Amino acid sequence: MGHPKICSIEQLANTSRQLKKQGKKIVLCHGTFDLLHPGHIRHLERASQIGDVLVVTLTADVYVTKGPNRPVFTEALRAESIAALGCVDYVAICHDVTAVPAIESACPDFYVKGQDYRKSEDDLTGNIELEIRTTESCGGKIFFTDEVVFSSTNLLN
Repeated sequence: MGHPKICSIEQLANTSRQLKKQGKKIVLCHGTFDLLHPGHIRHLERASQIGDVLVVTLTADVYVTKGPNRPVFTEALRAESIAALGCVDYVAICHDVTAVPAIESACPDFYVKGQDYRKSEDDLTGNIELEIRTTESCGGKIFFTDEVVFSSTNLLN
């Protein structure tokens, strides 16, 4: 992982603790981000505005269950693409089926999801409620962006 913004989940935990000691507000976004599109970029830019440091964690390749031949881009390439965005401060790959380990590591002040996760019954992963509870147990809050939504799966198909 050659990009300076890309780190491990373990490094993310240490960095997050140091930043919080400095009084920084940590914002965490998590997803697959397989095909980076304007909806993702607007979502991440909006997320960066509600805190001081934007951390993005990606679902590792092995846990991407969006259909055959997915992800299209490897976790390393997806991490590089996200790291290239100016609004993103840190990127880590989460080697778990949910974002829970990433949330526990970053202890974000805000866990940010898109508007398509606002209703837990619409969450195709079934993980949003657990992610919200984990965020709140770390002292954080959930925040939903209202940016335009695209489906990478629909765009790829």
